Amino acid sequence: MFSYEEIKQIRNQFPILNQFPILKKKENNSIYFDNAATTQKPVQVINAIKKYYCNFNSNVNRSFHVLDQFTNNYLELSRNNIKYFINAKSREEIIFTSGTTESINLIAFCISKVIKKSYDIIISHSEHHSNIIPWQVLSQNHNANLKVIPVNSEGELNIRVFNKLMTKKTKLISISHVTNTFGIINPIKKLIKTAHKYNSLVLIDGSQAISHLTIDVQNLDCDFYVFSIHKMYGPSGIGILYGKKKVLDKFTPYQCGGGMIEKVTLKKTIFSGLPFKLESGTPNIAGIIGTNKALNFIVNYSIIKIKNYETKLLKYALKILSNINGIKIYYKNSKLTKILSFNIENIHSFDLGKLLNNYGIAFRTGTHCAQPIMDYLKLNGTIRISFAIYNTIEEIDIFYKYLIKCLYYLR
Repeated sequence: MFSYEEIKQIRNQFPILNQFPILKKKENNSIYFDNAATTQKPVQVINAIKKYYCNFNSNVNRSFHVLDQFTNNYLELSRNNIKYFINAKSREEIIFTSGTTESINLIAFCISKVIKKSYDIIISHSEHHSNIIPWQVLSQNHNANLKVIPVNSEGELNIRVFNKLMTKKTKLISISHVTNTFGIINPIKKLIKTAHKYNSLVLIDGSQAISHLTIDVQNLDCDFYVFSIHKMYGPSGIGILYGKKKVLDKFTPYQCGGGMIEKVTLKKTIFSGLPFKLESGTPNIAGIIGTNKALNFIVNYSIIKIKNYETKLLKYALKILSNINGIKIYYKNSKLTKILSFNIENIHSFDLGKLLNNYGIAFRTGTHCAQPIMDYLKLNGTIRISFAIYNTIEEIDIFYKYLIKCLYYLR
């Protein structure tokens, strides 16, 4: 567990935590509880991006000059470090994308070649829109069946129904590791094991898990694992698609252009091997370089220590918020990580968010890009606070203080 002095030292690495100029209004607070949407960036990441543009800006895999070679070495260093971070078998299994959304769409495009009429794709009620819409479109275009795993009264996947949905016609299951709305940790290893009995591919959306849980893709045995770097203290515009090499080898390119070819003639093109055949065009080089610093930041403080500290924050928040009259917390009896979602009787989440914003407290209200689960549970939205390594018990106390103050005005 981190000491008070360690957390203070960590917070000092995040320039924005001492500023929030647009949020400082009535009170001198700078509290950021919207980490499930995106995390703040430490100075190491910011400086790495600045250094790239100031000192060695160049394209990659295009030239033989020193700047190109220097930049390419940095890019491949990030790829190798991601490989180790999630314990992939090969660097060829790490594909750079623009984010989780592009990663999922890339997979949807590539597997569309094998999806036929009456085949099944399975998702859950708890998915983010980016893990619903691509499968809806794919199913509609190929007359396939999109099946949905419901949740029980605690927001957990109904495994009994999932087992009934699985058949030999199931070709893909796409499930979040940690749910975007409620922070529930899904039993993905159990789902993967069952799916593989039916020779189905499994895609895991790790966006809400990657900076909070230890990820070992070989141990999970998933076919794909995707995540966005901006949710793990890194820059936006960068995502990672991990895929088993034997699966990715069969993929035809999602996009075509420079950087992913061996030879082009006017009659025929020979594509490069992995990972380059799935990385056309100039990548977000600065973002990839910043990614490496974000990985170093997490590794330096230990993903296990980060998880334990965030669990401490979550338990404290659960305890203190449970004292509020009329509060409904989703789902405090389930296995949660770093996300706390709740409502207060007769008060709209948007109204509460608007008032608390005046006190320099940033958090999320609404449906959290997950309207189907809200409709399923008959909710018009929730208040969602989410924690990161730089948050503190003191911040939770301040949040609670002003929450009570706002409730007094709204009731």
